[in-house]
Amino acid sequence: MGPQELRTTVLRLAARAGFDLCGIAPAEPHARGDYLRAWLAAGRAGSMDYLHRNLESRLDPRELLDGARSVIVTAMNYHQPQAAFNPNDSTDARPRGRVARYAWGEDYHRILKDRLFDLVHSLEQALPSPFRFRVCVDTAPIIERELAARAGLGWIGKNTMVLSRRLGSYFFIGEVLTDLDIAADEPASDHCGACTACLDACPTAAFPAPYEMDASRCISYLTIEHRGAIDDSLAALTGDWLFGCDVCQEVCPYNREAPATIDPQLAARHPAPDVDLQEVLAWTPDDYRRHLRGRAMKRAKLDMLQRNARIALDNSGA
Repeated sequence: MGPQELRTTVLRLAARAGFDLCGIAPAEPHARGDYLRAWLAAGRAGSMDYLHRNLESRLDPRELLDGARSVIVTAMNYHQPQAAFNPNDSTDARPRGRVARYAWGEDYHRILKDRLFDLVHSLEQALPSPFRFRVCVDTAPIIERELAARAGLGWIGKNTMVLSRRLGSYFFIGEVLTDLDIAADEPASDHCGACTACLDACPTAAFPAPYEMDASRCISYLTIEHRGAIDDSLAALTGDWLFGCDVCQEVCPYNREAPATIDPQLAARHPAPDVDLQEVLAWTPDDYRRHLRGRAMKRAKLDMLQRNARIALDNSGA
């Protein structure tokens, strides 16, 4: 099977495994390695020290799989319109905190891994010879957005998210590194144009320039990654966000017509999409484990969620 026929087979099997998009990137060093080093040196990563580790594998996927030649990059839509839910239900006046859409359903890491392994197993059955591979999601030291853009899934927008003309930006990314020689896709071109909606809407001014994020000011970073107290000047700008933030995605024109997922594993379930803040403050460790078992929200520890809840209550004036 030649590289082009192999690409056709991979794309077909990826769709069968439940992915909405799939593309192929060459397993080569990233072109923006100097930018990443400068970004880290400038302290843009905040306290995410793990981003400084395994830097060589982040810049070159071949460091994660010796002999890698291709990267299969997949996307899975998780969009659910906020309008489908009413966080201001008149029958419940208790203050509520918002949760970023990606964490409304089951933990995407397990879902993505299961489907990526399904894709690999189907490919193993379709090919006469064995091949080497490594499945990756965002817990691996790999720069997924660069690979997604290189594989043609979308372009990196001014808010540093990957934007697809078909899906918008509400999608998970997963990869399979492999030593197979698969025909690569053309990188997507940039379609942001003169639009600055995402930059203008950010409550904490986390974008010092288009296509550049200061993660240390991002609400998602502050509510999920940052341990300890949040500076008062930033806390006052986080609004009612309890876990993550979707503001720069909500205002993006490419998300206005973004299709909604019909995947039952990603459907919103308690306590998402908006959480009773006073209930979170009353959670015990057992409550935390019971409510968030199998959820991406467990990335934030109980003390962090309760910190976020207190800030959201302060911001609401409750």
